[in-house]
Amino acid sequence: MFRTDQVLNTVEMIQKENLDVRTVTLGLNLMDCRDTDADLMCQKVLAKIECYAGNLVETCNQVGAKYGISVVNKRLAVSPAADVAAGLDRKAMVKLAKALDTAAASTGIDIVGGYSAQVQKGASASDLELIESLPEMLVDTQRVCASINVANSRSGINMKVVGRLGEIMKTAAEATADRDGFACAKLVVFANQPEDVPFMAGAYHGHGEPEAVINVGVSGPGVVCSALQRKVDSEGAENLGLDDLAEEIKETSCRVTRCGELIGREVASRLGLPFGIVDLSLAPTPKVGDSIGEILQILGLDAIGAPGSTACIALLNDAVKKGGAFASQSVGGLSGAFIPVLEDSALANAAEKGYLSLEKLEAMTCVCSVGLDMIAVPGDTPAETLSAIIADEMAIGLINKKTTAVRIIPAPGKKAGDRVEFGGLFGGGPVMPVRNPGASARFIRFGGRIPAPIHSLNN
Repeated sequence: MFRTDQVLNTVEMIQKENLDVRTVTLGLNLMDCRDTDADLMCQKVLAKIECYAGNLVETCNQVGAKYGISVVNKRLAVSPAADVAAGLDRKAMVKLAKALDTAAASTGIDIVGGYSAQVQKGASASDLELIESLPEMLVDTQRVCASINVANSRSGINMKVVGRLGEIMKTAAEATADRDGFACAKLVVFANQPEDVPFMAGAYHGHGEPEAVINVGVSGPGVVCSALQRKVDSEGAENLGLDDLAEEIKETSCRVTRCGELIGREVASRLGLPFGIVDLSLAPTPKVGDSIGEILQILGLDAIGAPGSTACIALLNDAVKKGGAFASQSVGGLSGAFIPVLEDSALANAAEKGYLSLEKLEAMTCVCSVGLDMIAVPGDTPAETLSAIIADEMAIGLINKKTTAVRIIPAPGKKAGDRVEFGGLFGGGPVMPVRNPGASARFIRFGGRIPAPIHSLNN
């Protein structure tokens, strides 16, 4: 139980420290829209989304204005498109994506997630049709994001699909060469993908979810950064231990989570829908003062990527989860720290200076919330190398029973050290070097499946 006055005591966090509700995401079941006629399916999808989401944006704005907390994005997560359009071909899949795009535009929704398939153990005919449709869908839609779950700790890694996705990323990037390969910024590959994530590009509405539900993603890296700086300034760095700083992160995360849950529950109540989860993921933006990297600097890293970076991100991620768990019984999604290089000015700066390498990022993903997120690599990186990068990250999730993901952009015509610019929340930054490109090709060409680890037999 929380009190409104506890939330209103955080006014300074809102006004000066970049606290916002990053997203209110409506999860919506579209399985009852299935039809053997693709046009009729799309009509049903459009009608259902407009029915459930027609008042979402206005309601979020009203609740945000009431409490003085901005709801930055209003989003939609739908049932996996591969299931909704099961039995249809890739042209019908693209039609469905365009219908989702149209529905988002008509309701004012910023982004739609759920152009998805779950292929960790094998791929159905519909899954394969969706995967093959990805290049066209990513180019021809504005607001639709795709996610493919290729691994989980119970089933292993579907290496055949991983191998194909590297080729698809190359195709999609080249089709948007005039935008630095932006299409790939809308595609994420997962291990152990949760069913209730409100953040994009990985949101989808799982089959274990209600008919419709409101999930909230709160992001407060600026708040945590400011709280830590105040702690250091008031008590002196020489008088503090890392346990003291972890406690400050935990307490701040607790307050931020309560803000998010208040907003989410009121939006859900006004829409007559159940409230699902609050995801307290410290998701940065390109804006200075809203950065995970700046937190790491306060924790003592003079160069992000230096030895100690993995330990710092582990401390941060754990403290965030503890604070969120204390604040609410409805914490879900990912709830931790994201490290998307292009979306975080301090991380992008560290990568540009050569402090932060792809290999060090991979090590840091072992203990953070997601994985290799929003990273640009040279456009001539071989498809098999992209697939091998995915496989490495999936293996981390597989063995550690955690969610990991890859959102990587092979920027056409760009080489290491060049810059890409996507704008908005997608940010921009350096193209990072990939060592030993092409040296993994034989490994990827084996295909097949990497079996589940022995600890999968835990029932």
